Amino acid sequence: MAKTGKVVWKGDMTFEGSSGAYPGGVIRFDADEASGGHDQGFRPMELLLTALAGCTAMDVISILKKKKQDVTGLEVETEGVVVDEYPRVYSHITILYRVTGHAVDPVAVARAIELSETRYCSVSGMLKAKAEITTRYEIHEA
Repeated sequence: MAKTGKVVWKGDMTFEGSSGAYPGGVIRFDADEASGGHDQGFRPMELLLTALAGCTAMDVISILKKKKQDVTGLEVETEGVVVDEYPRVYSHITILYRVTGHAVDPVAVARAIELSETRYCSVSGMLKAKAEITTRYEIHEA
């Protein structure tokens, strides 16, 4: 199945992106002022980290629900280290999961993360071909 995406130039270094799956949604891309932009949108490499966070978060929350975990909140933070040479790809990405809930089982959280990383998250699957990805999690009682 093919997926689609497109960007439309809006001037300077600003583009608006859309997806075939969500045609009404718009993501703004922009560069910093030093690169001719206005610092008013995602950088493409930052959007990759956000896509990774969204992909794995969807997996993890779905798995935890199936495991009947009483999760009331989930935050996923990603941080990437970029190499100095072009193309400036990520060499290492860290993912931090913050799970909030009532008596959430750490074993269930660890397994949900493992399944996302090794089986379900396609963004992770693409990125780990070039970057080492490490994960950690915190569980907070609601």
